[in-house]
Amino acid sequence: MIFFFFFFQFPACACCTTGVPVRLFFSENLQGANFTLTKNLETGSILVYRCPEGYYPYPERTRFCQRNGSWRPRPKKFPPQKCKLVECPDPNVLENGNVSPPQEKYFVDNETTYECYSGYKMRGSARRVCLKNGKWSGSTPICSRDCKPGQESSEKYSKYNVTSKETNTTDIRYTSEHKCKLYTITDYYKNKYTFDTPMEISKAFGSSIKETLTTLESTDDIQGERRIRISKNGTLNIYIGVDISESINEDYVNKSRDIVTKLITKISSFSVTPNYEIIFFSSELYEIVNIIDFLDGNAKLQDVKSKLEEFVVDRNTGTNLNIVFKKFLEKMSFIKEQTGEEGFKEHRHAIIVFTDGAYNMGGSPAPTVAQIKNMVYMNEAKAREDYLDIYIFAVGDEIFDEDLMPLTAGTGEHHYFRVKELEKLEETFDEMIDEDEVKGLCGLYKEYKEPRKEQKRKMFPWMAFVYTQGVGDPKKCMGSLVTPEFVLTAAHCVHGYLPENVIVEIDDERGKFKKAKTLIFHSNYSVTAKKHKGINEFYDYDVALIQLDEYVQISSDVRPICIPCTLETSAALHLVDETCESQEKLLLKNHLERLSFLTRTKNVVDIKDVHAKLGDNRYECIRQAVGVEGITQETLTEAVTDNFICTGGREPFRDHIACTGDSGGAVFKNFEYRTVQVALVSWGSINVCKDGGVRESTKTSRDFHINLFRVVPFLKNVLGKKDQDYEPLVFLEN
Repeated sequence: MIFFFFFFQFPACACCTTGVPVRLFFSENLQGANFTLTKNLETGSILVYRCPEGYYPYPERTRFCQRNGSWRPRPKKFPPQKCKLVECPDPNVLENGNVSPPQEKYFVDNETTYECYSGYKMRGSARRVCLKNGKWSGSTPICSRDCKPGQESSEKYSKYNVTSKETNTTDIRYTSEHKCKLYTITDYYKNKYTFDTPMEISKAFGSSIKETLTTLESTDDIQGERRIRISKNGTLNIYIGVDISESINEDYVNKSRDIVTKLITKISSFSVTPNYEIIFFSSELYEIVNIIDFLDGNAKLQDVKSKLEEFVVDRNTGTNLNIVFKKFLEKMSFIKEQTGEEGFKEHRHAIIVFTDGAYNMGGSPAPTVAQIKNMVYMNEAKAREDYLDIYIFAVGDEIFDEDLMPLTAGTGEHHYFRVKELEKLEETFDEMIDEDEVKGLCGLYKEYKEPRKEQKRKMFPWMAFVYTQGVGDPKKCMGSLVTPEFVLTAAHCVHGYLPENVIVEIDDERGKFKKAKTLIFHSNYSVTAKKHKGINEFYDYDVALIQLDEYVQISSDVRPICIPCTLETSAALHLVDETCESQEKLLLKNHLERLSFLTRTKNVVDIKDVHAKLGDNRYECIRQAVGVEGITQETLTEAVTDNFICTGGREPFRDHIACTGDSGGAVFKNFEYRTVQVALVSWGSINVCKDGGVRESTKTSRDFHINLFRVVPFLKNVLGKKDQDYEPLVFLEN
């Protein structure tokens, strides 16, 4: 089905006068077809046609208002402007096999199946679907005898490129003397409406750049995946350029800025702290962050984010893409001069540019890119290819692929991306940590604006549910994974039970439920310790560790939370002063410190936000415990010791309150995409809710949480103990 845009006759100076020069009529079945104008019909305005997902504007995507008052290209009565259904490339490229059904053209939702001739084996997807972005689902099918896609055998294979100027298609093919096609990578943008999905960008860009962000080495070299190894003394320099010229919609510019902020925040999750050069550009440069300041130790991540937020976009008509690469080359030259040639060899460089490629001054950046390559490669291109990556994110309504694609660099197969929806690109950076090489880092998590049930585990990969059975009424509590073998919870949740009566739900690749091997309690925990003083229940040192009978399989869905006073937590917080005190001052620095914990809901879990009342605010909070379990004004500080953090109430903020079943759960703080547990839920003054859920505190209800900074010796004695069958955590000495 085809839907039309209808044009009225254009006056001689239509694009320079008031009134829209186009009147559009749409079928009721085609919601979302419209157009936008960048400058309200003034000279230089761009008319952009927009179609619903799965359709594209034809014959033009944009029209430009010229100085003479006419549009370029000039609208014609025939062919009329319309929305056409997206078409996928011809799938009939399978050698030694058949494609069905045979069609002249293939459109969105059309399916194809592939079958190999006798004697040949199918590699790739046997069934594919034409997607709304103009690409086929799955992987390119190959019919071969002894060949495996992406792998070489003992035979000698040659690699050659086949480039079609007509379709702008490049096939990288491996062949043998027996003409056995091994692997085909199609990196094409045949149609102007074709774009990369967030999932594709995540897989390619995420797997590419994440290797530059860890000091962990991989021994698994897989064809088609990036494997960059940084030495412990290596340095990573990231150069970012954002096009803010008028050829790019202002909405794209603002979203690009948000994406850069998201990117550098996400990168801060990893163990390597890069140096940044960030530039906005049009005909001129606007340097947001100078990489030299990072090298001199005069720049901080928070300062970078503040400068990005404060920058006021000043757009002008020209675009000089070359000047951006020249600036990057200038900074590299300075670094090389400062470090010397041998020192420069330890520097890796990643260049990331957001642009449409519509430069009209400064000439082609290709010669400058060649100079950058020569500087980094040092006449050893093959040996030093992985020391330079240049990524191009093509954004905008009219993209110049032919000028941009040759600017990319790197040993990975995909460094060029066509981006349609920038806001979805933000989500792809969460996928960057979804890799084996960084899965052991504590506290890594993903963030979703409107998470689905299946995404909750990725948001809180350390969460555990603790169940007891066999003695009295069964209990349900929360817990947190702190190492692959240990779950931290409240002592009262499991005290009095044998290990065989305790089950932990933490769904990894091996299964959903784990048995307890050993229960370890703080030696000072005793509910009846203060009964002689009238305190019926005493919950000081209410902390326990459950040793599981088998290790949890660590992945992006299941990984430990960071806990206080460990070396890894200092790395997560980017602390130079590696002391327990510095961690506590950073995480609990305010007298009203915002913290969070989880509660069970129909949506698996939901988050509760509270404020720890510290310092001068603490006494007003804890005094609400008077009257609970025999606590009096005189025995208040004995019952609520300094080991407890107090939350709840309505002033100055209305906190959430813990419900039955929340006990033992992590009270945590998110810090630059790393989660650190500072306490665990212990007990409350009033039972406001019995079945979990997000509930607000009453005026007098309070919750009391065990401050983990106060029980570090217990944690260290178990989790840091050497000569055990588990890998110990490294705790700080002070």
